[in-house]
Amino acid sequence: MNKPRIMEWTQLRGLAFLAIVMQHNIAEYIYRPDIQQPDSIMLTMIYHLTRFGTPTFVFLSGALLFYHHSHTKPDYPRFIRKRFGDIYVPFVVWTFIYWLSVRIFTPEFWHLGTPDFRSLVRELFLPQTGYHLWFVIMVFQFYILFPLFLTGAKFIQRCIGKVSPITPTHSVIVLVVIASALYTLLMKWSYYDMGGWTTALTQPWSSLLEYRSYSWIMYWFYFLLGAVCAWSVDSWRSWTTRLLPWMICMFVGMYIWLGYDVLRGSGDVVNLNISTYLKPTTFLIIIAQLFMFYGLLVLLRDKDRPFQRLLAWIGRYSFGGYLVHALVIYGIAYVTRPLQLSGWHLPITLLSFVVTAALSLAISWGLSKLPGSRFTIGLYRKKHNHPGLQDSAVALGKRSSPELHPSARSNRSPETS
Repeated sequence: MNKPRIMEWTQLRGLAFLAIVMQHNIAEYIYRPDIQQPDSIMLTMIYHLTRFGTPTFVFLSGALLFYHHSHTKPDYPRFIRKRFGDIYVPFVVWTFIYWLSVRIFTPEFWHLGTPDFRSLVRELFLPQTGYHLWFVIMVFQFYILFPLFLTGAKFIQRCIGKVSPITPTHSVIVLVVIASALYTLLMKWSYYDMGGWTTALTQPWSSLLEYRSYSWIMYWFYFLLGAVCAWSVDSWRSWTTRLLPWMICMFVGMYIWLGYDVLRGSGDVVNLNISTYLKPTTFLIIIAQLFMFYGLLVLLRDKDRPFQRLLAWIGRYSFGGYLVHALVIYGIAYVTRPLQLSGWHLPITLLSFVVTAALSLAISWGLSKLPGSRFTIGLYRKKHNHPGLQDSAVALGKRSSPELHPSARSNRSPETS
């Protein structure tokens, strides 16, 4: 089905990509032993401006999936086959690239003889060298389970229609509020209690809790929000604009609190893990940022300014940029780690962010022009003549379809099931 364009989704994806690139550049520099306190504090302040990045991709994945399949049931074998080729195969390719790259620059690699391929297999389940690829493993679970989510969503829609046939929006708001309370409770358990549960439980339950950040269960609320957005895009736009002043106030309050929380809980070295995604206060700032940025993009929806076109372009190539950006950071760090940067960590981090974002997107764009681009960055090289909403690549920046982008260029993603 050919549906209206949702321009703000692509732009929001571009913002989320930039936020993640900034996070990972900050993590590269903030833990260096020669960093001074003013740089640590400033980088912490910038870090809390970026917490919406990863959960926003989950939100967009839910929005795209439910938007496209709101009136059609996917052919599950074809649906999974296409998701596997568009998402998981690029994940495997880049897992191998990261695994090999790190070892090539390790002196021991040249003296071992046969490479340890068992470590490569482990990378496919617990990414270490490609540390950011954990997200692909996590979000792919939503695609595998999507028919169940879709069935549940349609059941809830039918129930709401029977209970509130005239004003179903109020029922949806009540359900979202209840879901947010349950998710806050889950975050409380995750941050304050599950560490103790891990030591008390036996295998495999202790390992499941230890690696709980890899599970969709820890991010289901953002996927649910995406479904609500797709259920009625116009109502969602209205909500985000009407709530904008409140979300700005909530963001300012949580921004101050999270900064204070990190500085209070850190020693000589700032501990950014205090602001983990799986924490109630971090959840609140993420929601505030998500609603705030969405509302601002909606207010600018009728404009056509250069930065909006730039965000759309970034969103279009951000899946490939996401896959490659950690490798660019590795390359920059290979040059900067031997250097004495005392007093320069803030400007070097900002410069590294700009270089990383630009190079990653340039590489993604370049790979999109080559044969086999679907298996490297999830993009088809040639344009297809049939319309379709591309929800693959976990909303991380694959070319998403005419519904999500202002122009149709030669790099067009495949039609979804």
